Amino acid sequence: MTKHKLNYRNIALLAVIVAVTAVAIIIARRTKNAEIKHTVEEIVGEVHTEPLYMYGICVDDYDISENTIKRNQMLSDILSDYNISAATIQHIDKASKDTYSVRKLKVHNSYRILQTKDTIPSAHYFVYDITPTEYVVYAFKDSVYSYLGTLPTDTVVNRICGSINSSLWNAMIEYEGDPVLAVELSDIYAWTIDFFGISSGDKFDIIFEEIFVENEKVGLGKIIAANFTTGGVNNLAYYYDDGTNCDYYDEKGESLRRQFLKAPLSYSRISSGFTNARRHPIYKTVRPHHGVDYAAPSGTPVHSIGDGVIIGKGWDKKGGGNYVRIKHNSVYTTLYMHLKGFAKGLSVGTRVKQGQLIGYVGSTGASTGPHLDFRVYQNGTAINPLKMKAPPAVPISAEKLDSYKAYISQFDFE
Repeated sequence: MTKHKLNYRNIALLAVIVAVTAVAIIIARRTKNAEIKHTVEEIVGEVHTEPLYMYGICVDDYDISENTIKRNQMLSDILSDYNISAATIQHIDKASKDTYSVRKLKVHNSYRILQTKDTIPSAHYFVYDITPTEYVVYAFKDSVYSYLGTLPTDTVVNRICGSINSSLWNAMIEYEGDPVLAVELSDIYAWTIDFFGISSGDKFDIIFEEIFVENEKVGLGKIIAANFTTGGVNNLAYYYDDGTNCDYYDEKGESLRRQFLKAPLSYSRISSGFTNARRHPIYKTVRPHHGVDYAAPSGTPVHSIGDGVIIGKGWDKKGGGNYVRIKHNSVYTTLYMHLKGFAKGLSVGTRVKQGQLIGYVGSTGASTGPHLDFRVYQNGTAINPLKMKAPPAVPISAEKLDSYKAYISQFDFE
């Protein structure tokens, strides 16, 4: 009997130990689960409490729809589809005039509508892309107002080199570069290189910036440095900020800008040069042609090659057709003939800036086809525009020249 009682006691004790252990395991598991649950809740709570902002707006409670401006589409056409009243649209129009007028919306530019996530959505914001990096927000949630903003960008430095077979524009495409670089390059060298005279075999080497928004290229920045080789001669250009001026300079620190542009129009060809004896295509007589004829499509913009004052504008009775004459200083005067028409706001006495639009290529007067007859007079005497040497603009100052040369030494142009 004693032995059996002892066994029963042992069994009962073992059962108690097992039960206690099981309870302990359960409690431990529940505690661990509670800790895990608490940790997850903390993580989820942290993520949930971080609001998402776009265009200066917390967009957590909004659905965003994106589209582009259609031809002849106005803001009223867009917002009326979202049940925005005509009175509110008119208020937006008035309130945005000092920020960015709604009348400036352009075809193909993107926009976004921010609507609430309610059962019956309500539009509160219209966001319009002015450029790939600039936008304007028109708000009409509680009150009507507007504001401008910019998207954060990343700038990447790139490089492209190549040779020209036909034109600089085509060369950029051939070497998978942005064709806009051709325009930028021609602007930089407008005072020093005649791009009508470039030939097959000329070379370019360009170091430039590309602008990205969220890893998508949206445009070009500035050209940092370049070398354009024409006729075997290197033409170096470096963008430099000396703390006072920002400009493009050559390897000696001389500015690439000159008092005059190299030519008064872009992308054309020379159909007739400066000569003392040319057989006139209409009058069939040999006479001087003291100018340069640039053949170009009718309507091509014509620009003043320098600052000056218009001293003549109208119709030339001697065969020049519509013309503009500009006095730049006490030495130089320029003449632009056979124009199709004139830029608005020009009259005798009007001051013009270098590069300002003054007219359009035409075929008025004694002309066999659309072209610009461009002439330059030095102290009243006609000179060959292609051989004119204008004085340079302000160079790098002597005290900053060493810093400049140290800066450009990092570029490895051949």
